[in-house]
Amino acid sequence: MKLTVIGAGAWGTALAIVLSSRHEVALWARDAELVRDMRMTRENRRFLPGIALPAPVRIVTDLAAAAPAAGLLIVATPLAGLRGILRQLRDVASAVPLIWVCKGFEPGSGQLPHQVADEELGGGTARGALTGPSFAEEVARGLPAAITLASRDGLFARRVAAELHGGRLRIYANDDLIGAETAGGAKNILAIAAGISDGLGFGHNARAALVTRGLAEITRLGVALGGRPGTFMGLAGMGDLLLTCTGDLSRNRRVGLALAAGKTLPRILAELGHVAEGVGTAREVAALAQRLSIDMPITQAVDAILHRGESAFDAVEKLLGRESKAESV
Repeated sequence: MKLTVIGAGAWGTALAIVLSSRHEVALWARDAELVRDMRMTRENRRFLPGIALPAPVRIVTDLAAAAPAAGLLIVATPLAGLRGILRQLRDVASAVPLIWVCKGFEPGSGQLPHQVADEELGGGTARGALTGPSFAEEVARGLPAAITLASRDGLFARRVAAELHGGRLRIYANDDLIGAETAGGAKNILAIAAGISDGLGFGHNARAALVTRGLAEITRLGVALGGRPGTFMGLAGMGDLLLTCTGDLSRNRRVGLALAAGKTLPRILAELGHVAEGVGTAREVAALAQRLSIDMPITQAVDAILHRGESAFDAVEKLLGRESKAESV
């Protein structure tokens, strides 16, 4: 299959690398300097240093030419860039199926990626989200990973999952797009919370409790939005949550660790050098939970730390001081 990967960040580059062994892959980047450097060094030194780009990966700058020639488009931009890219793809989206890999709730609109796609491209089922527990660096190095391809069209999800599945990258199909996207977006908030907890030295017991109760929060939100409870027990839910809350490659977890160390958010984001989707998502999900009257105390605490100036220690103390209640989802 001919694939065009749109976006040469860490995850887009990793997918181009791993899929090029079985498919004809074009990797598109907007930044001309990045393209020149990748062509010269056969490496994405900005986002995946030290990992070679296989010779079959074509690095392109002409999206208008690369998109219509593909049998599948993989949009690998951050969520903030999804809407703009989809507008550029309007002329080809009716003929070429596409999937996206960004996670979160769009800043400003609070929409999930599929809602952004529906607004920009109109109704359609030949599209979906590739999500689940996956650090780009490990995938690019050929380490085993299992992820989910979710679409409202189950046949499309199964067909594309089967096409992309192979080697050490296992891809499972799922027709609960709302649940998969909600899980993938909201888990980044919990990763920031886990980083804060670990950074304050609260220990493994606290982290386990936080992850478990965080999963309950995410499930409540996802079911309210129309997702299925079982999705949150799978790769897109529990799997991705465990990875991003415990793995040191998690950008959102690193944000939490830095907050616990007393660094300011602008300094943290400047030093990170990559997008941490949980920062913007926390504000959107906290507002959404409030509108829907969904109890999400961990999310509200993270939002208060990030966007309302509350100290990490005070926010955690408030969580610990909540009244005892029966455990439930």
